[in-house]
Amino acid sequence: MGLISEVLLLPFAPARGSAWAIRQVLREAERIYYDPATVQAELARLETQLEAGEISAEEFDRREDELLDRLEAGLRSGTETGTETGEGTGEGTGEGTAR
Repeated sequence: MGLISEVLLLPFAPARGSAWAIRQVLREAERIYYDPATVQAELARLETQLEAGEISAEEFDRREDELLDRLEAGLRSGTETGTETGEGTGEGTGEGTAR
C-alpha cells in the first residue's frame, strides 16, 4: 500500500517539499527569536539606547517587559521540550536553553 500511495501522491510532491522547507525555516526563526543569547543582546542594545537618550524610560520599560517575557517563554519551552542538539536544559539551576 505504501508504494501505491507514493505513486498516487507523486503529483503533490513539490507542494509537500515546499511545506517541509517552510516548516524548517519557521522552526529555525523561532529558535533564534527565543534564543536567550539573542534576547540578552537585544536587552543590552535597549539599555544602550536608553543611556544615549534615544528612547524614553517608558519606552524602555515597555520593550524590556516584552523582551523579558520572550526570554521566559524561550527558557520555559527549552526546559519543557529539551533541546534538539541533546544538550542539557539546566533544570534545577534556573538556567535553560531554547530549542
